[in-house]
Amino acid sequence: MEFMTAPLEHMRAATPIRFEVLSTPEDVWRDFAKVMANAIEDNNSRGRRTTFIIPVGPTGQFGMLAEMCNKEGISCRNVVTFNMDEYCFEDGRPVPPDHPMSFRGFMQREFFDLLDPCLRPPEGNRVFPDPKRPSALPDRIEHEGGVDICFGGIGINGHMAFNEPPESGEVVNVEDFRAFTVRVVSLARETRTINAAFGAAGDIAAVPSKAVTIGMREILGSRTCRFYLDWPWQAAVVRRVLFGPVTPACPASYLQTHPDAKITMPAHTARPPCSSPS
Repeated sequence: MEFMTAPLEHMRAATPIRFEVLSTPEDVWRDFAKVMANAIEDNNSRGRRTTFIIPVGPTGQFGMLAEMCNKEGISCRNVVTFNMDEYCFEDGRPVPPDHPMSFRGFMQREFFDLLDPCLRPPEGNRVFPDPKRPSALPDRIEHEGGVDICFGGIGINGHMAFNEPPESGEVVNVEDFRAFTVRVVSLARETRTINAAFGAAGDIAAVPSKAVTIGMREILGSRTCRFYLDWPWQAAVVRRVLFGPVTPACPASYLQTHPDAKITMPAHTARPPCSSPS
C-alpha cells in the first residue's frame, strides 16, 4: 500500500480529512488546549454555552488548558463536557473514581481540580456515559443543541472512544456501525495491551476488559471533529484513517465522511512506519 510509505505531506489531496504536523507532542497538546480555550472564550463572548466531547488520551492538554484558563480568567461555568468513555467491571458497573484507571478520577485530578474554583464547570455539566442509563448522554446532547467540537485520539486498532473494530468472524456493515450509540463494550486485546503499556506498567490483567462508551453516532454527529495524536506507534493507523477505505475495521476512517474533521500530530507520528504490508 503506497500510502504506508509515501511522505505524508505529498498526499494531502488523497484524503478529505485535513491534517497538520507539528514538531513535538508538547506542541500538539498546546494546540489542543488552545483550540479548546479559544472555543470557550468565543462562546462566552456570545453568551452561549460550550459543548465538547472529550477523551482521556491524549492527556497532556488538560493541565495546559487549566493553566490558560486560570491565567487568562477564562470561565468554564458554561462549558458542558461529555467524556467519551469509562472503564467498567465485568458486570457492566463503571469503575469508581478512586480506581487507578478511572477516567472520571483522572479528569477530576488533572483538570477540574486544577481550575480556580470560580472557573470550574458545575458538577452537572461534567457528563459521563452511564451504563445503567445509556440514553442519558445522547438525550443531554440533544437538550444542549448538539456538540460544538468532538475531540479525541485514535487507538492502535483505529478505535474512536471505545468503538472497537469487529472481532474476527463478526460482521457489521458500514451503516450499522455508524449508527452505534452509547453502550457497554468488550475491549479488544490490542486496546488492553497498549493501555497496559502506558497506564498499568504493562500489567494487562490490571486493565478492565469492559467499558461504557459513546457511539459513532455521537462522534460523527458533532459539528466539528478535532483529533490529536502524540505517539510514534500511531504512525501506521493514522495512514489507514486518512487514506484507507471507510470501514468498521478502522473506526476512525469514518472521519473521512465528516464535513469538518482535522487530525493534528507530531513529526514522529507523521513519519512512514518502519514496515508495511505488501
